[in-house]
This record gives sequence, structure tokens and C-alpha cells, in this order.
Amino acid sequence: MMTWMTAGFTRADGQPGFAGVGMRWCALALGALLLAGCASGPGANPRDPLEPYNRSMTRFNDGVDESVLKPVATAYKDVVPSPVRTGVNNFFGNLGDVWSFVNNVLQLRHEEAYASLVRFNVNTVFGLGGLLDIASEMGVERNRQDFGLTLGRWGVPTGPYLVLPLLGPSTVRDTAALPVDMQGNLVGQFDSIAARNSLYALRAVDTRASLLGAGAVLEGAALDKYTFTRDVFLQVRAQRAGRPGADDANGDDNGGVLPQESDY
Repeated sequence: MMTWMTAGFTRADGQPGFAGVGMRWCALALGALLLAGCASGPGANPRDPLEPYNRSMTRFNDGVDESVLKPVATAYKDVVPSPVRTGVNNFFGNLGDVWSFVNNVLQLRHEEAYASLVRFNVNTVFGLGGLLDIASEMGVERNRQDFGLTLGRWGVPTGPYLVLPLLGPSTVRDTAALPVDMQGNLVGQFDSIAARNSLYALRAVDTRASLLGAGAVLEGAALDKYTFTRDVFLQVRAQRAGRPGADDANGDDNGGVLPQESDY
């Protein structure tokens, strides 16, 4: 499974870097979605009308992962001690709590917004800038939210399943929300281009390293990796939108308009 995150790389000359190219590829993917809308057969999964394209993009992403990211992530896991990796993961999770707070506010989820704010303040002040997850030890659970889920909160359907170049599984709605999520990423607020790009690279490697075990289990199982990844991704998104086990024929995990849905 290739669900690592890349965004915000900018070269010193001001030209678009790795993420800029990735976002252009996202636009191309959306264009392919429109052009291939009639390409699916009558037996296609209603949540995945672009399965031929998505499978092709998955193969491309897997090839990049096998040749570049997986070896780097494996070396990272072998060389870096577990407590250090945990601290890195906690640090990026702490930054993510800020954007979760914003989206919880936009969704009028007051309790979840308060919990996200408490988590960030406690972990930043008492957790060495977020390296330690003191809030979880206090019983304050993390509630991950993003702008795609905020759109879903207010009734925007997910649209078809869509595999993006390099970024992996997504939906049409989540892809449209990507530019907003990128702006809300605190890593992108660092003034130093070198520091910012280093943090993006570290996050990508750390995220991929955390998936090494799951990837090994998946590769050893006698199942269709593509279908399994798609179904799990859509189920997790449905749960985060407040509809555990949701399986709408149209892939709509928006959970309805307030006040029907609640977070998991």
C-alpha cells in the first residue's frame, strides 16, 4: 500500500519542485477521470468506475515505491532506533492536530475541536515540542480531520475512487480538497526551503516505514491487493466521516447534513 504523503517541495530558483509536479499530475488525473467517464463496463464497481485507469496508476505507484521509497524506508527503520522513530511520528502527528482542530471547528464538532486544541498545547508544551504524546497518555484521543472530510460533513459526496500519481488512494472530493489541505499543513509554513523540504522528505519516509509491516502481510496474502486497498481506504474514510461501515452505492461517505452524523 502506497499512501505516503508528499507536498510543498520548492526549488531554490522558485520553480515548482516535487510536490508542484505532483499537483499537476493530480490535475491530469482529474482530466483523465472526465475523459474516461464512459470507459467503464456495466459490471464495474459503482464506487470505482475508473478501475482500469486506477489499476494502471497503482502499478506505476508501486513501481516507484519498490525502486525508491520502500528501500529508503527500510533503511530508515533498520538504522534509526524505535524511540526516535516514535518521536518523529509524534512530532508530525502533533502538527496535524492543528489542521484537525481547524476542520473540526469548520464542521461544528466542538468537543473534537477542543480535544485537538488540548492535544496540541499539551504535547507542544509538555511533550518537548510534540516529540512525546503526553495527551494520549492523559486519555485525550486524536481525531484526524481534513478538508475533504469537512466538505463531506456539509453534504459533498466523495465521487469515484481515484488513485493519484505518487500520492496514492483518494477520491474526487478529496483530490479537490488537496490544495486547501496543503495550505493548512504547518510544515509548509517554515521559511527555510531546505528545512521545509527536509521535513517533507522525513515525513514521507517515516510514513512509509510505518507501513512496511502491513505491506508485507498484504503481499503475502492470497488476495487482490488493489481491491483490498481500495475497500479499506473507502471504509476508513467513511468511518472518519461518521458512518462506520458505510457502503453507499455512489461512494457517498458524507454522513449527511448536521446533526445526523458523529465521528468515530
